[in-house]
Amino acid sequence: MMDRLIDRIKKKNAPIVVGLDPVMKFVPEHIRQEAFAQYGETLQGAAEAIFAYNKGIVDAVCDLVPAVKPQIAMYEQFGTPGLIAYQKTVDYCKQKDLLVIADVKRGDIGSTSEAYAVAHLGKVTVGTKSYAPFDADFATVNPYLGSDGITPFLNVCREQKKGIFVLVKTSNPSSGEFQDRLVEGRPLYELVGEKVAQWGETCMGEQYSCVGAVVGATYPEQGKILRRLMPKTFILVPGYGAQGGKGADLVHFFNEDGLGAIINSSRGIIAAYQQEKYARFGAKHYADAARQAVLDMKEDIARALENR
Repeated sequence: MMDRLIDRIKKKNAPIVVGLDPVMKFVPEHIRQEAFAQYGETLQGAAEAIFAYNKGIVDAVCDLVPAVKPQIAMYEQFGTPGLIAYQKTVDYCKQKDLLVIADVKRGDIGSTSEAYAVAHLGKVTVGTKSYAPFDADFATVNPYLGSDGITPFLNVCREQKKGIFVLVKTSNPSSGEFQDRLVEGRPLYELVGEKVAQWGETCMGEQYSCVGAVVGATYPEQGKILRRLMPKTFILVPGYGAQGGKGADLVHFFNEDGLGAIINSSRGIIAAYQQEKYARFGAKHYADAARQAVLDMKEDIARALENR
């Protein structure tokens, strides 16, 4: 699966993933009102609104980017209807030939982790039949429980030709409370990065492993260190745009071949119309604003890589 992602990055010249993280304040009023008119101000009404909003974004950017990353919590907050909207979003993105990175951050004891892996990446057996429940292409995984929590995902990745991205150094301000703590004189994130590289050696593609890492754009110096520790690991980089990351911060996440990283932007793209820079588009044309934000992001990253 990582080979497929790399191939699409090359074809579209866009190491970019769009985070589909909808909250109601991002959804334009006309979309909300249309959904509420049909379903009322209910959980189902909210779920239908965010799915309609997502479709507009996906239609506008699917020819520009290789992948999307829906954050499941943004859907779970609307209960069962929200999870249905999540499933519909995954299915619609795949219809548009986009790879889907399920941002689920799962990881637990072995049997539970196996169930998570099956749910999001694998197949479950029901009687004599098997089904792919959510059927994402990649999932984000929390390594806190160690190999017990990761091995079931690796097994499913091999069986189904899928991939994972393991949290190593996250973009949030408090990540250092644990991730930067010294263990035998080294920050914990370095030890996790080395373990990710080891897991990846058991699940290699042509050039990169199916085991990727999550390293925040907001920590470029740490990214430089981790890039050296994980030369065959593809890095998913959140934190671009709204969290402060910019193209110049990202060059060290890439290898010399120009590959090795995919940069995520969520609200910087999907809520672009609410930014002063893109206000000219207005709420009615929110998807056009998102498209322009992707084009600007592509240019910013390309310029940074050319000048490194």
